[in-house]
Amino acid sequence: MENMNIPYWLMGLSVLYTLIEFAGVVTAVAAVRDTRTPQGSIAWAIALVTFPLMTLPLYWIFGRNKFHGYVEAMREGESRINELVASAREVPPVKALSERRNPGAPRCAFETLAELPYLDGNDVELLIDGPATFEAILNGIKEATSYVHIQFFIVKNDSLGNKVRNLLIAKAQQGIQIRFLYDEVGCHAMPESYWETMREAGVEVHPFKTTKGRGNRFQLNFRNHRKIVIVDGHTVFVGGHNIGDEYLGKSKRFEAWRDTHLRISGPAAIGPRISFAKDWYWASGIVHDLDLTMPPPTGDTDVLTLSSGPVDDLESCSLMFIRAINAAEKRFWISSPYYVPDSPVTKALQLAAMRGVDVRIMLPQKADHLLVYLAGFACLKDLDLPGIRIYRYTHGFLHQKAFLVDDQIAAIGTANLDNRSFRLNFEMTALVEDKRFCSEVEAMFRADFARCEETGPNEYHQKGIITQTVIKFTRLLSPIL
Repeated sequence: MENMNIPYWLMGLSVLYTLIEFAGVVTAVAAVRDTRTPQGSIAWAIALVTFPLMTLPLYWIFGRNKFHGYVEAMREGESRINELVASAREVPPVKALSERRNPGAPRCAFETLAELPYLDGNDVELLIDGPATFEAILNGIKEATSYVHIQFFIVKNDSLGNKVRNLLIAKAQQGIQIRFLYDEVGCHAMPESYWETMREAGVEVHPFKTTKGRGNRFQLNFRNHRKIVIVDGHTVFVGGHNIGDEYLGKSKRFEAWRDTHLRISGPAAIGPRISFAKDWYWASGIVHDLDLTMPPPTGDTDVLTLSSGPVDDLESCSLMFIRAINAAEKRFWISSPYYVPDSPVTKALQLAAMRGVDVRIMLPQKADHLLVYLAGFACLKDLDLPGIRIYRYTHGFLHQKAFLVDDQIAAIGTANLDNRSFRLNFEMTALVEDKRFCSEVEAMFRADFARCEETGPNEYHQKGIITQTVIKFTRLLSPIL
Protein backbone atom coordinates (compact mmCIF):
# COMPACT_ATOMS: atom_id res chain seq x y z
CA MET A 1 0.00 0.00 0.00
CA GLU A 2 1.34 3.36 -0.96
CA ASN A 3 1.98 5.91 1.78
CA MET A 4 -0.74 8.49 1.98
CA ASN A 5 0.50 11.98 2.75
CA ILE A 6 -2.35 13.85 4.44
CA PRO A 7 -1.96 17.61 4.03
CA TYR A 8 -1.28 19.48 7.25
CA TRP A 9 -4.16 21.85 6.62
CA LEU A 10 -6.56 18.90 6.38
CA MET A 11 -5.20 17.45 9.59
CA GLY A 12 -5.65 20.85 11.19
CA LEU A 13 -9.26 21.04 10.03
CA SER A 14 -9.88 17.57 11.40
CA VAL A 15 -8.49 18.53 14.80
CA LEU A 16 -10.45 21.78 14.78
CA TYR A 17 -13.71 20.02 13.97
CA THR A 18 -13.05 17.48 16.71
CA LEU A 19 -12.57 20.31 19.18
CA ILE A 20 -15.78 21.99 17.96
CA GLU A 21 -17.69 18.71 18.29
CA PHE A 22 -16.30 18.29 21.81
CA ALA A 23 -17.37 21.84 22.65
CA GLY A 24 -20.81 21.02 21.25
CA VAL A 25 -21.12 17.98 23.53
CA VAL A 26 -19.97 19.94 26.59
CA THR A 27 -22.37 22.77 25.76
CA ALA A 28 -25.19 20.25 25.21
CA VAL A 29 -24.65 19.00 28.76
CA ALA A 30 -24.83 22.59 29.99
CA ALA A 31 -28.02 23.13 27.98
CA VAL A 32 -29.66 20.07 29.56
CA ARG A 33 -28.65 21.37 32.96
CA ASP A 34 -29.59 25.04 32.51
CA THR A 35 -32.47 25.25 29.98
CA ARG A 36 -35.73 25.77 31.80
CA THR A 37 -38.05 23.50 29.82
CA PRO A 38 -37.54 19.82 28.87
CA GLN A 39 -38.49 20.64 25.26
CA GLY A 40 -35.87 23.36 25.10
CA SER A 41 -33.23 21.11 26.66
CA ILE A 42 -33.84 18.35 24.13
CA ALA A 43 -33.89 20.72 21.17
CA TRP A 44 -30.65 22.45 22.14
CA ALA A 45 -28.86 19.20 23.04
CA ILE A 46 -29.68 17.50 19.74
CA ALA A 47 -28.80 20.58 17.70
CA LEU A 48 -25.52 21.18 19.54
CA VAL A 49 -24.32 17.62 19.05
CA THR A 50 -25.56 17.31 15.46
CA PHE A 51 -24.74 20.76 14.05
CA PRO A 52 -22.16 22.30 16.40
CA LEU A 53 -20.69 24.66 13.79
CA MET A 54 -24.03 26.44 13.42
CA THR A 55 -25.63 26.03 16.83
CA LEU A 56 -22.70 26.79 19.17
CA PRO A 57 -22.67 30.55 18.44
CA LEU A 58 -26.48 30.57 18.44
CA TYR A 59 -26.58 28.97 21.88
CA TRP A 60 -23.97 31.35 23.28
CA ILE A 61 -26.17 34.27 22.21
CA PHE A 62 -29.73 32.93 22.44
CA GLY A 63 -29.43 29.96 24.78
CA ARG A 64 -28.95 31.93 27.97
CA ASN A 65 -32.03 32.40 30.10
CA LYS A 66 -30.31 34.08 33.02
CA PHE A 67 -28.67 37.50 32.91
CA HIS A 68 -25.23 36.98 34.44
CA GLY A 69 -23.39 39.52 36.54
CA TYR A 70 -26.32 41.66 37.71
CA VAL A 71 -27.01 39.83 40.97
CA GLU A 72 -23.29 39.57 41.67
CA ALA A 73 -22.91 43.31 41.09
CA MET A 74 -25.74 44.00 43.52
CA ARG A 75 -23.96 41.88 46.11
CA GLU A 76 -20.72 43.80 45.60
CA GLY A 77 -22.53 47.05 46.23
CA GLU A 78 -24.83 45.48 48.79
CA SER A 79 -24.06 47.81 51.65
CA ARG A 80 -24.70 50.95 49.61
CA ILE A 81 -27.71 49.47 47.82
CA ASN A 82 -29.16 48.45 51.17
CA GLU A 83 -28.67 51.98 52.40
CA LEU A 84 -30.63 53.22 49.40
CA VAL A 85 -33.55 50.86 49.91
CA ALA A 86 -33.52 50.91 53.71
CA SER A 87 -36.44 53.34 53.79
CA ALA A 88 -38.62 50.66 52.18
CA ARG A 89 -38.43 48.87 55.52
CA GLU A 90 -40.61 51.60 56.96
CA VAL A 91 -43.45 50.12 54.91
CA PRO A 92 -45.64 47.56 56.78
CA PRO A 93 -44.43 44.01 56.08
CA VAL A 94 -45.88 42.42 52.98
CA LYS A 95 -47.72 39.64 54.80
CA ALA A 96 -49.19 41.91 57.44
CA LEU A 97 -50.39 44.43 54.86
CA SER A 98 -52.04 41.73 52.74
CA GLU A 99 -53.80 40.19 55.72
CA ARG A 100 -54.89 43.61 56.99
CA ARG A 101 -56.51 44.44 53.67
CA ASN A 102 -58.47 41.99 51.53
CA PRO A 103 -57.21 38.45 52.20
CA GLY A 104 -59.08 37.16 49.16
CA ALA A 105 -57.32 39.53 46.77
CA PRO A 106 -54.39 38.37 44.60
CA ARG A 107 -52.20 41.15 45.94
CA CYS A 108 -50.18 38.89 48.24
CA ALA A 109 -48.68 36.98 45.29
CA PHE A 110 -47.95 40.24 43.44
CA GLU A 111 -46.27 41.66 46.53
CA THR A 112 -44.12 38.56 46.92
CA LEU A 113 -42.99 38.81 43.28
CA ALA A 114 -42.30 42.55 43.58
CA GLU A 115 -40.65 42.26 47.01
CA LEU A 116 -42.64 45.36 47.87
CA PRO A 117 -46.17 45.82 49.22
CA TYR A 118 -49.09 47.65 47.70
CA LEU A 119 -48.93 51.24 48.88
CA ASP A 120 -51.93 53.49 49.31
CA GLY A 121 -52.08 57.27 49.20
CA ASN A 122 -51.29 57.61 45.48
CA ASP A 123 -52.73 59.79 42.76
CA VAL A 124 -52.78 58.17 39.31
CA GLU A 125 -53.53 59.45 35.82
CA LEU A 126 -54.25 57.30 32.78
CA LEU A 127 -52.39 58.72 29.77
CA ILE A 128 -53.89 57.54 26.49
CA ASP A 129 -51.66 57.84 23.39
CA GLY A 130 -48.49 59.80 22.73
CA PRO A 131 -49.62 63.45 22.78
CA ALA A 132 -51.16 63.16 26.26
CA THR A 133 -48.27 61.04 27.55
CA PHE A 134 -45.44 63.30 26.43
CA GLU A 135 -47.26 66.47 27.37
CA ALA A 136 -47.47 65.11 30.92
CA ILE A 137 -43.87 63.85 30.93
CA LEU A 138 -42.41 67.06 29.51
CA ASN A 139 -44.44 69.18 31.95
CA GLY A 140 -43.26 66.98 34.80
CA ILE A 141 -39.63 67.45 33.75
CA LYS A 142 -40.13 71.21 33.45
CA GLU A 143 -41.46 71.32 37.02
CA ALA A 144 -38.55 69.31 38.47
CA THR A 145 -36.73 71.12 41.28
CA SER A 146 -34.20 68.47 42.33
CA TYR A 147 -33.63 65.67 39.82
CA VAL A 148 -34.96 63.70 36.86
CA HIS A 149 -34.13 60.05 36.24
CA ILE A 150 -35.14 58.80 32.83
CA GLN A 151 -34.88 55.31 31.34
CA PHE A 152 -36.06 54.16 27.88
CA PHE A 153 -35.63 51.17 25.63
CA ILE A 154 -35.77 53.15 22.36
CA VAL A 155 -34.82 56.77 21.78
CA LYS A 156 -35.06 58.24 18.27
CA ASN A 157 -33.02 61.10 16.86
CA ASP A 158 -36.10 62.93 15.58
CA SER A 159 -38.30 65.84 16.56
CA LEU A 160 -39.49 64.36 19.87
CA GLY A 161 -36.07 62.94 20.68
CA ASN A 162 -34.47 66.34 20.19
CA LYS A 163 -37.20 68.04 22.19
CA VAL A 164 -36.58 65.74 25.14
CA ARG A 165 -32.81 66.15 24.83
CA ASN A 166 -33.02 69.95 24.70
CA LEU A 167 -35.30 70.07 27.74
CA LEU A 168 -32.97 67.82 29.74
CA ILE A 169 -30.00 70.00 28.79
CA ALA A 170 -31.90 73.12 29.85
CA LYS A 171 -32.79 71.55 33.21
CA ALA A 172 -29.18 70.42 33.75
CA GLN A 173 -28.02 73.98 33.12
CA GLN A 174 -30.45 75.09 35.85
CA GLY A 175 -28.64 72.82 38.29
CA ILE A 176 -31.14 69.98 38.18
CA GLN A 177 -29.51 66.55 38.37
CA ILE A 178 -30.33 64.53 35.25
CA ARG A 179 -29.54 60.83 34.81
CA PHE A 180 -30.41 59.07 31.54
CA LEU A 181 -30.23 55.29 31.07
CA TYR A 182 -30.87 53.71 27.67
CA ASP A 183 -30.70 50.24 26.13
CA GLU A 184 -27.88 50.13 23.59
CA VAL A 185 -29.66 47.51 21.45
CA GLY A 186 -32.91 49.46 21.32
CA CYS A 187 -30.93 52.63 20.57
CA HIS A 188 -28.44 51.03 18.15
CA ALA A 189 -29.28 53.54 15.40
CA MET A 190 -28.64 56.60 17.58
CA PRO A 191 -25.58 58.69 16.68
CA GLU A 192 -23.12 59.01 19.53
CA SER A 193 -23.31 62.78 19.12
CA TYR A 194 -26.84 62.72 20.56
CA TRP A 195 -25.56 61.39 23.88
CA GLU A 196 -22.33 63.43 23.83
CA THR A 197 -24.27 66.68 23.51
CA MET A 198 -26.09 65.85 26.73
CA ARG A 199 -22.94 64.74 28.53
CA GLU A 200 -21.20 67.99 27.63
CA ALA A 201 -24.13 69.87 29.17
CA GLY A 202 -23.84 67.97 32.45
CA VAL A 203 -26.40 65.21 31.89
CA GLU A 204 -25.21 61.84 33.20
CA VAL A 205 -25.84 59.32 30.40
CA HIS A 206 -25.15 55.58 30.35
CA PRO A 207 -26.09 52.61 28.15
CA PHE A 208 -27.40 49.62 30.09
CA LYS A 209 -24.46 47.41 28.96
CA THR A 210 -25.93 43.92 28.78
CA THR A 211 -22.50 42.54 27.80
CA LYS A 212 -20.68 44.11 30.73
CA GLY A 213 -18.21 41.88 32.53
CA ARG A 214 -15.91 39.01 31.61
CA GLY A 215 -17.81 36.02 30.33
CA ASN A 216 -20.81 38.10 29.28
CA ARG A 217 -19.65 39.12 25.79
CA PHE A 218 -22.32 36.97 24.16
CA GLN A 219 -25.08 38.26 26.46
CA LEU A 220 -26.73 39.96 23.49
CA ASN A 221 -30.26 38.60 23.65
CA PHE A 222 -31.32 40.49 26.75
CA ARG A 223 -32.94 43.92 26.71
CA ASN A 224 -33.75 46.56 29.30
CA HIS A 225 -37.28 47.24 28.09
CA ARG A 226 -38.30 49.56 30.91
CA LYS A 227 -39.70 53.01 30.14
CA ILE A 228 -39.54 55.10 33.29
CA VAL A 229 -39.37 58.81 34.10
CA ILE A 230 -38.88 59.79 37.76
CA VAL A 231 -39.34 63.42 38.81
CA ASP A 232 -38.06 64.54 42.22
CA GLY A 233 -38.78 61.11 43.68
CA HIS A 234 -42.50 61.70 44.15
CA THR A 235 -43.82 61.29 40.58
CA VAL A 236 -43.11 58.52 38.08
CA PHE A 237 -44.28 57.72 34.57
CA VAL A 238 -44.37 54.13 33.30
CA GLY A 239 -45.95 52.51 30.25
CA GLY A 240 -45.51 51.44 26.66
CA HIS A 241 -44.21 54.60 24.98
CA ASN A 242 -40.64 55.03 23.84
CA ILE A 243 -39.18 58.35 22.73
CA GLY A 244 -39.82 58.92 19.05
CA ASP A 245 -42.19 60.66 16.66
CA GLU A 246 -43.92 57.38 15.79
CA TYR A 247 -45.20 57.20 19.38
CA LEU A 248 -46.94 60.50 18.72
CA GLY A 249 -48.76 58.91 15.79
CA LYS A 250 -46.32 60.21 13.17
CA SER A 251 -45.18 56.82 11.93
CA LYS A 252 -44.31 56.36 8.26
CA ARG A 253 -45.45 52.73 8.42
CA PHE A 254 -48.69 53.14 10.39
CA GLU A 255 -51.38 55.79 10.09
CA ALA A 256 -51.75 55.92 13.88
CA TRP A 257 -50.06 54.58 17.02
CA ARG A 258 -52.07 53.31 19.99
CA ASP A 259 -50.25 53.25 23.31
CA THR A 260 -50.82 53.90 27.00
CA HIS A 261 -48.80 55.29 29.88
CA LEU A 262 -49.48 55.96 33.57
CA ARG A 263 -48.53 58.75 35.93
CA ILE A 264 -48.14 57.79 39.59
CA SER A 265 -47.62 60.42 42.29
CA GLY A 266 -47.15 59.28 45.87
CA PRO A 267 -45.58 56.49 47.93
CA ALA A 268 -45.66 53.89 45.11
CA ALA A 269 -43.01 55.92 43.29
CA ILE A 270 -40.46 54.22 45.52
CA GLY A 271 -40.62 51.00 43.46
CA PRO A 272 -39.36 52.53 40.19
CA ARG A 273 -36.80 54.52 42.18
CA ILE A 274 -35.31 51.35 43.63
CA SER A 275 -35.41 49.68 40.20
CA PHE A 276 -33.64 52.62 38.57
CA ALA A 277 -31.02 52.75 41.35
CA LYS A 278 -30.13 49.09 40.74
CA ASP A 279 -30.06 49.43 36.95
CA TRP A 280 -27.94 52.56 37.23
CA TYR A 281 -25.48 50.79 39.51
CA TRP A 282 -25.19 47.89 37.04
CA ALA A 283 -24.65 50.24 34.09
CA SER A 284 -22.33 52.78 35.68
CA GLY A 285 -20.78 51.04 38.68
CA ILE A 286 -21.89 54.03 40.74
CA VAL A 287 -24.36 53.92 43.60
CA HIS A 288 -25.94 57.33 43.39
CA ASP A 289 -26.73 59.27 46.53
CA LEU A 290 -30.47 59.51 45.99
CA ASP A 291 -32.57 59.76 49.15
CA LEU A 292 -35.18 57.02 48.89
CA THR A 293 -37.38 58.13 51.77
CA MET A 294 -41.06 57.45 51.27
CA PRO A 295 -42.90 60.11 49.20
CA PRO A 296 -45.86 61.69 51.00
CA PRO A 297 -49.45 60.65 50.17
CA THR A 298 -51.14 62.59 47.39
CA GLY A 299 -54.34 60.59 46.86
CA ASP A 300 -56.21 57.47 47.93
CA THR A 301 -55.27 54.84 45.31
CA ASP A 302 -53.44 51.57 46.03
CA VAL A 303 -50.57 50.88 43.61
CA LEU A 304 -47.85 48.25 43.33
CA THR A 305 -44.98 48.57 40.84
CA LEU A 306 -43.58 45.19 39.87
CA SER A 307 -40.12 45.05 38.31
CA SER A 308 -39.34 41.79 36.54
CA GLY A 309 -36.41 40.47 34.57
CA PRO A 310 -33.92 37.71 33.81
CA VAL A 311 -32.16 38.21 37.15
CA ASP A 312 -35.20 37.08 39.15
CA ASP A 313 -35.13 33.74 40.95
CA LEU A 314 -38.63 33.04 39.59
CA GLU A 315 -40.15 33.94 36.23
CA SER A 316 -41.84 36.94 37.80
CA CYS A 317 -43.40 38.39 34.67
CA SER A 318 -45.02 35.13 33.57
CA LEU A 319 -46.22 34.44 37.13
CA MET A 320 -47.73 37.92 37.31
CA PHE A 321 -49.89 37.22 34.25
CA ILE A 322 -50.87 33.76 35.50
CA ARG A 323 -51.91 35.11 38.91
CA ALA A 324 -53.93 37.91 37.34
CA ILE A 325 -55.74 35.49 35.01
CA ASN A 326 -56.44 33.06 37.86
CA ALA A 327 -57.81 35.90 39.99
CA ALA A 328 -60.44 36.88 37.41
CA GLU A 329 -64.02 35.94 38.28
CA LYS A 330 -65.94 37.96 35.70
CA ARG A 331 -63.50 39.23 33.10
CA PHE A 332 -59.91 39.32 31.99
CA TRP A 333 -59.26 41.81 29.21
CA ILE A 334 -55.76 42.27 27.87
CA SER A 335 -54.07 44.28 25.15
CA SER A 336 -50.62 43.37 23.83
CA PRO A 337 -48.78 44.02 20.57
CA TYR A 338 -47.38 40.48 20.65
CA TYR A 339 -49.00 37.19 21.65
CA VAL A 340 -46.55 34.32 22.02
CA PRO A 341 -47.17 33.08 25.58
CA ASP A 342 -45.81 29.96 27.22
CA SER A 343 -47.91 26.91 28.05
CA PRO A 344 -48.79 27.89 31.66
CA VAL A 345 -50.26 31.24 30.54
CA THR A 346 -52.23 29.52 27.78
CA LYS A 347 -53.61 26.99 30.25
CA ALA A 348 -54.57 29.79 32.66
CA LEU A 349 -56.54 31.49 29.87
CA GLN A 350 -58.21 28.20 28.97
CA LEU A 351 -59.22 27.55 32.56
CA ALA A 352 -60.53 31.10 32.96
CA ALA A 353 -62.81 30.59 29.96
CA MET A 354 -63.98 27.22 31.33
CA ARG A 355 -65.11 28.83 34.59
CA GLY A 356 -67.10 31.47 32.72
CA VAL A 357 -64.70 34.41 32.70
CA ASP A 358 -65.08 36.87 29.82
CA VAL A 359 -61.62 36.60 28.24
CA ARG A 360 -60.80 39.18 25.57
CA ILE A 361 -57.43 39.54 23.87
CA MET A 362 -56.71 42.61 21.76
CA LEU A 363 -53.88 42.39 19.24
CA PRO A 364 -52.70 44.54 16.32
CA GLN A 365 -54.05 43.94 12.84
CA LYS A 366 -50.71 45.01 11.35
CA ALA A 367 -47.27 43.74 12.31
CA ASP A 368 -44.16 45.65 13.22
CA HIS A 369 -42.12 42.48 13.90
CA LEU A 370 -43.16 39.87 11.34
CA LEU A 371 -41.75 36.72 12.98
CA VAL A 372 -43.39 37.42 16.34
CA TYR A 373 -46.63 38.34 14.58
CA LEU A 374 -46.67 35.04 12.65
CA ALA A 375 -45.80 32.95 15.71
CA GLY A 376 -48.87 34.40 17.43
CA PHE A 377 -51.24 32.67 14.99
CA ALA A 378 -50.03 29.24 16.12
CA CYS A 379 -50.56 30.22 19.77
CA LEU A 380 -54.08 31.57 19.22
CA LYS A 381 -55.39 28.27 17.90
CA ASP A 382 -55.00 26.84 21.43
CA LEU A 383 -57.67 29.28 22.63
CA ASP A 384 -60.56 27.96 20.54
CA LEU A 385 -62.95 27.83 23.50
CA PRO A 386 -66.31 29.49 24.24
CA GLY A 387 -65.72 32.65 26.24
CA ILE A 388 -62.43 33.63 24.59
CA ARG A 389 -62.73 36.47 22.11
CA ILE A 390 -59.93 37.77 19.89
CA TYR A 391 -59.88 41.33 18.55
CA ARG A 392 -57.63 42.86 15.91
CA TYR A 393 -57.03 46.59 16.30
CA THR A 394 -57.41 48.25 12.89
CA HIS A 395 -56.77 51.94 13.59
CA GLY A 396 -52.99 51.95 13.19
CA PHE A 397 -50.55 49.92 15.28
CA LEU A 398 -51.51 48.70 18.76
CA HIS A 399 -48.53 48.89 21.13
CA GLN A 400 -50.16 49.26 24.56
CA LYS A 401 -49.54 46.73 27.32
CA ALA A 402 -52.53 46.71 29.67
CA PHE A 403 -54.93 44.32 31.35
CA LEU A 404 -58.07 44.51 33.46
CA VAL A 405 -59.18 41.97 36.08
CA ASP A 406 -62.89 42.30 36.96
CA ASP A 407 -63.43 45.74 38.56
CA GLN A 408 -60.55 45.13 40.91
CA ILE A 409 -57.13 45.40 39.25
CA ALA A 410 -55.85 47.32 36.24
CA ALA A 411 -52.29 47.07 34.98
CA ILE A 412 -50.29 49.40 32.75
CA GLY A 413 -46.68 48.67 31.94
CA THR A 414 -44.00 47.55 29.53
CA ALA A 415 -44.48 43.75 29.48
CA ASN A 416 -45.84 41.92 26.45
CA LEU A 417 -47.46 38.49 26.34
CA ASP A 418 -44.40 36.78 24.90
CA ASN A 419 -41.30 34.85 25.89
CA ARG A 420 -39.05 37.90 25.59
CA SER A 421 -40.96 39.75 28.29
CA PHE A 422 -41.37 36.60 30.37
CA ARG A 423 -37.69 35.61 30.42
CA LEU A 424 -35.34 37.95 28.55
CA ASN A 425 -36.40 41.55 29.17
CA PHE A 426 -36.21 43.82 32.18
CA GLU A 427 -39.80 45.06 32.55
CA MET A 428 -41.94 47.26 34.80
CA THR A 429 -45.69 46.90 35.43
CA ALA A 430 -47.88 49.11 37.59
CA LEU A 431 -50.79 47.25 39.22
CA VAL A 432 -53.55 49.59 40.37
CA GLU A 433 -56.23 48.34 42.75
CA ASP A 434 -58.97 50.95 42.59
CA LYS A 435 -62.53 50.69 41.24
CA ARG A 436 -62.58 54.23 39.88
CA PHE A 437 -59.38 53.70 37.95
CA CYS A 438 -60.59 50.30 36.74
CA SER A 439 -63.69 52.00 35.33
CA GLU A 440 -61.42 54.38 33.39
CA VAL A 441 -59.45 51.44 32.00
CA GLU A 442 -62.70 49.67 31.13
CA ALA A 443 -63.84 52.72 29.16
CA MET A 444 -60.46 52.81 27.41
CA PHE A 445 -60.77 49.14 26.44
CA ARG A 446 -64.32 49.58 25.16
CA ALA A 447 -63.23 52.50 22.99
CA ASP A 448 -60.39 50.33 21.64
CA PHE A 449 -62.71 47.37 20.98
CA ALA A 450 -64.86 49.72 18.91
CA ARG A 451 -61.85 50.19 16.64
CA CYS A 452 -61.27 46.46 16.28
CA GLU A 453 -62.48 43.63 14.13
CA GLU A 454 -63.44 40.59 16.16
CA THR A 455 -61.84 37.54 14.60
CA GLY A 456 -61.26 34.42 16.67
CA PRO A 457 -58.68 31.82 17.65
CA ASN A 458 -59.24 29.99 14.35
CA GLU A 459 -57.27 32.55 12.32
CA TYR A 460 -54.54 29.95 11.86
CA HIS A 461 -56.91 27.51 10.15
CA GLN A 462 -57.95 30.20 7.67
CA LYS A 463 -54.40 30.49 6.35
CA GLY A 464 -53.04 28.56 3.36
CA ILE A 465 -50.82 25.52 3.77
CA ILE A 466 -47.62 27.46 3.00
CA THR A 467 -48.47 30.20 5.51
CA GLN A 468 -49.38 27.58 8.12
CA THR A 469 -45.99 25.93 7.62
CA VAL A 470 -44.18 29.24 8.02
CA ILE A 471 -46.24 29.95 11.15
CA LYS A 472 -45.25 26.60 12.62
CA PHE A 473 -41.57 27.27 12.01
CA THR A 474 -41.76 30.73 13.56
CA ARG A 475 -43.49 29.18 16.58
CA LEU A 476 -40.40 27.03 17.08
CA LEU A 477 -38.32 30.21 17.24
CA SER A 478 -40.56 31.80 19.88
CA PRO A 479 -38.11 31.17 22.78
CA ILE A 480 -35.62 33.59 21.18
CA LEU A 481 -37.93 36.06 19.38
